[in-house]
Amino acid sequence: MNFGDLADTARSLVVAGKGILAADESAPTIEKRFKAIDLPSTEEHRRAYRELLFTTPGVSEFISGVILYDETIRQRAGDGTPFTEVLERQGIVPGIKVDEGTKALIGFPGEKITEGLDGLRVRLPEYRNLGARFAKWRAVIEIGPGIPSRYCIRANAHALARYAALCQDAGLVPIVEPEVLMDGAHSIGRCEEVTTEVLLLVYAELTSHRVALEGTLLKPNMVVSGKGCPDQADVTQVAEATLRTLSRVVPPAVPGIVFLSGGQTPRQATEHLSAMNAMGKHPWELSFSYGRALQDPVLKAWKGKASNVPAAKEAFYLRARLNGAARHGTYSPGMEVSA
Repeated sequence: MNFGDLADTARSLVVAGKGILAADESAPTIEKRFKAIDLPSTEEHRRAYRELLFTTPGVSEFISGVILYDETIRQRAGDGTPFTEVLERQGIVPGIKVDEGTKALIGFPGEKITEGLDGLRVRLPEYRNLGARFAKWRAVIEIGPGIPSRYCIRANAHALARYAALCQDAGLVPIVEPEVLMDGAHSIGRCEEVTTEVLLLVYAELTSHRVALEGTLLKPNMVVSGKGCPDQADVTQVAEATLRTLSRVVPPAVPGIVFLSGGQTPRQATEHLSAMNAMGKHPWELSFSYGRALQDPVLKAWKGKASNVPAAKEAFYLRARLNGAARHGTYSPGMEVSA
């Protein structure tokens, strides 16, 4: 394990003006996405869709890395080129989702634990041989009456740290993703309280597991109002609360923070990121690791039809370009034009 190489990879993923495409939807998740455009979720449709994304001309100007799913990292483009090689040729770093999803946390109604540690030590070297240079593990924390419990937060933080240590041992940069969900009617203040507690415990566990923070990235939620909250925080409030939270708990040794979009609209996710980057310099790079916020316009343009591929690629390039501008804090709503 070379910590210098890990740190170099981590920094390359948050280079100025670029961010990460999360194309790691599990089979059930992408089935839901395809259902919204009346498209059966066959392996060929999934492969064709990912090829559309990965071969969009010029997108490497704004995309530094792509998180893949187990099926996707083994697939090839139409000309037979492995997807990992398609990305590498453009200077885009391939990554891999390694968790196996969330399950009910027994004894704690309404709370979840992420599974996938069993066998992970064996799977990671295989993914690295397939071309992955970083990995991702998502923990889910829900806010509601009486939750989250401290046990749930600690259990998920411990799993994240074990995953991160195993990744670094295998030569992969771990993206640590503790997501406090937007679901619920909680205020932005409650989101800030929970996010602070979650991140404090995550970094305590990472330190206990001797994870080299210089070779990691954090993928957190932004501090926002719950979807059902009658008082929705505005862009400035979200940016200020998020930065305040991160500045209190995220060590400056972490090279970058790659936000998840977490149910925000594509425009909201871009606006919030841009606002944070416009608020001056920070100890870490503030970037993105978006799934739906990059892909929703693409799916709506594509609809599973080959004739729509050019329009879908234009939609993806536009969304990537706008988030590239947000990395510099220069995005404005006026840049939202039809692809």
